[in-house]
Amino acid sequence: MFKAIISSIALILISVSASAAVKTENVDYKEGKTELEGFLAYDDSVTTPRPAVMIVHQWKGLSDNEKMRAQMLAGKGYVAFAVDIYGKGIRPTTTEGAGQLAGQYKNDRKLYRAREMAAFNWLKKNKKVDPKHIVVIGYCFGGMGALEMGRAGVPAAGFVSFHGDLSNPTPKDAKNFKAPALILHGALDNNVNPQVMPFLKEMDENKVDYQFISYSGAVHAFTQKDAGNDPSKGVAYNEKADRRSWDVFMNFLNEVAPVK
Repeated sequence: MFKAIISSIALILISVSASAAVKTENVDYKEGKTELEGFLAYDDSVTTPRPAVMIVHQWKGLSDNEKMRAQMLAGKGYVAFAVDIYGKGIRPTTTEGAGQLAGQYKNDRKLYRAREMAAFNWLKKNKKVDPKHIVVIGYCFGGMGALEMGRAGVPAAGFVSFHGDLSNPTPKDAKNFKAPALILHGALDNNVNPQVMPFLKEMDENKVDYQFISYSGAVHAFTQKDAGNDPSKGVAYNEKADRRSWDVFMNFLNEVAPVK
């Protein structure tokens, strides 16, 4: 009994020590004259450069969801940077406001890419980061952003879309992908389903190295716990699809940007 108690205490201490090594901080940076504020997470016990993950937020801007994912990745040894597309302090609280802002960037891909590049360049210059092993991921609106980085020819190690918008006004840009892509899609996502076949066609025609995985029973925003649990509304959290997609994503990371 005594040995069991000691072992349990040791395990708790190890767990606390490990989590205590993860540091977080808000990061101010700019795109042109626009002030942006991202969120950085990393394991402070690692002193050498390591792979990084850039996280692009969903349509309501940088939120606790992206910060949570950043801390999860930091616990796995990555530097994780949850970026800001909209601007410092701009965090829409209504679906109407979010839709308006997201639509602005969807219709102006040049501006969207510029905001992303500001974050990517900041991350690439960070001394904690191995600049040759940065993976760009995104959720919903941010999934579109991750794919836009690939279409822009950004020299990242990989691009990952979680239930992202797959539309592309310039399909020929798919030829610019310089690294593999992973697309994690809800099979019942009627917001995106009409885009799937054109997307696969452009990826195939441009010989992009990609994986496309569709999760049965999942609708839009299936990784977002605050999306509710009613699939009939078209957006809902799906625990199984969330867990499975994260496992696939971690396997992808281990392939294109492993922590050593």
